[in-house]
Parts: sequence; structure tokens; C-alpha cells
Amino acid sequence: MAYETIKYEVKDNILTITLNRPDKLNAFTGEMMQELIDAFDRADADDEVRAIVVTGEGRAFCAGADLSAGAKTFDYAEREDRPDKAGDPRNADGSIDWSNPAVRDGGGRVTLRIFECLKPVIAAVNGPAVGIGVTMQLAMDVRLASEDARFGFVFARRGIVPEACSSWFLPRLVGISQALEWTYSGRVFPAQEALEGGLVKKLYKADELLPAAYEMAREIVENTAPVSIALTRQMMWRMLGADHPMEAHKVDSRAIYARGAQEDAKEGVMSFLEKRPAKYPNKVSEDMPSFFPWWDERKYS
Repeated sequence: MAYETIKYEVKDNILTITLNRPDKLNAFTGEMMQELIDAFDRADADDEVRAIVVTGEGRAFCAGADLSAGAKTFDYAEREDRPDKAGDPRNADGSIDWSNPAVRDGGGRVTLRIFECLKPVIAAVNGPAVGIGVTMQLAMDVRLASEDARFGFVFARRGIVPEACSSWFLPRLVGISQALEWTYSGRVFPAQEALEGGLVKKLYKADELLPAAYEMAREIVENTAPVSIALTRQMMWRMLGADHPMEAHKVDSRAIYARGAQEDAKEGVMSFLEKRPAKYPNKVSEDMPSFFPWWDERKYS
């Protein structure tokens, strides 16, 4: 599939997704939303993709929502290019049908798709990341940033609220106090503050950022079993919302039992004992254990 707003490039088992509207600082649109969702669908279905790096073309990562619609930017009911074409959620009496898909936030659709991903996702934040430009990163596993990057949860300064499921993700990543300070102020802050606040893992010179992201991705690709990574990613993210460690024990036990009987576990042990690189035969597309997924799909309602 040819994309208009992103680039999709696979090399050495690493997929690079590049936000590609450099003349608009990679501002987010409904089209970009659809293309990002499709890209993650493709990545999950492709066993050649073992890790994903997300970055921006040009000098920005993503400057937030495209504001070219002016006052209608966030008034989806008044926009012809709204993210969902399901129809007008307004009832005949003027009330709103809040369960209508047309009400759904486009950024949230993207972060939910990333949350569901079966491949590790690394953000390489090459420049300004504001609004959806930063909230879309929260569902990614690791955030590396250029020293030139800047971040901003600017929603209150635009008369709206945090979106893209960030009220779930952000406090879990940086703590409630830091999350509220950034979202209350709406200010744009430098990469060093993002590092100190726990939003990003490490800072790099601009020309060292992508090589560092690829080095991290290669460590995964060259040394780990894809099915184990897919399970681990979902286990870790979903247990953030568990109400008791027993929920983790159930999933851990089932995963260890299922994996232990598969060829990957045998190869992992024997390659270690024989002091050779492992060649894991199981595939995400075919060999996920029978208990997966262990959760019920959440519906928008």
C-alpha cells in the first residue's frame, strides 16, 4: 500500500515508520490516523517485522493536530474530513449519542492500535513533539529523543483536554504529579526536562538518534524469540491495569507452560548450552498459544 502521510520501510527485520509531512512539521490529520493504523496492522501480520522504530521526517517529530481548519479543527461534527465517517452523532432532539463512533478521538484510535501491537515499538523523537505528537508516543515502549526535541501537552491552551488515551498512559509513565503539572500548564518544555521527568529514556545528538534506536531494535531482533516478545509486550502493558498480582500469575503461568512446550524454548536452552546463536522457529502469525488473547475486546460504547 502506498501512503501519503507516512513512510513504511523494512530493513533487516526492523520497520521504520516515518511521519512524512515535513512541510507541515508532520502535523496529524485524519489521513495520517488511518495510515498509521494500517501500518501497525501490516506490521503485526508480517513475520519479517521484528521491531518498529517511529520517527519524523525533517526537523519535527509531529507538531500536533493540523490546525488548518481553524475554529472547526476540533469540532468534528462540523468538519467534512472528520476522522470517522459514521455519521452525525447528534440525535433529532439535539442531544448527543456518545456511543456513536463519530464521537471517537482519532489520536486515541492510534494509541489503542499501538497498545495492541505484537512487536516492540521504539520512538526516535527527532524534533518538536506537541499535542498528539507526544501523546501518540505514550503507547510506544521506549522513547529516545534528540537533544533538539521539545515536548508539550498543550491541550488546555487550545481549549480542549488531553486525548489519545493519555489520561491512562501518562500518569503510569511519569507519575500523577508530573503528568498534571505538564497538562495543567500546557507549556512546551525541552528534551532535558522530558528526560528528568521520565518521559524519555535517553537523549542523543541529532545524528546519533536513529543509530541508537536501530541498535536497540537490533538487540531485540538478534537475540530474542518473536512469540516471547509478543507475549511479553501484552503481558506488561495489560498488567498495568490489573487489580491484583494474581492476574499476572495466571497469565505468567499459562505463558510459561505454553512456551515451554514449543520449539522456541528448546532452541533457547540448547543454543545457550551449545554456546551458539539461537534460531527461533516459532512465528507470531502462527504460533501464539491457545489462551491468547486472554482478555475480552473492549468496545467503544
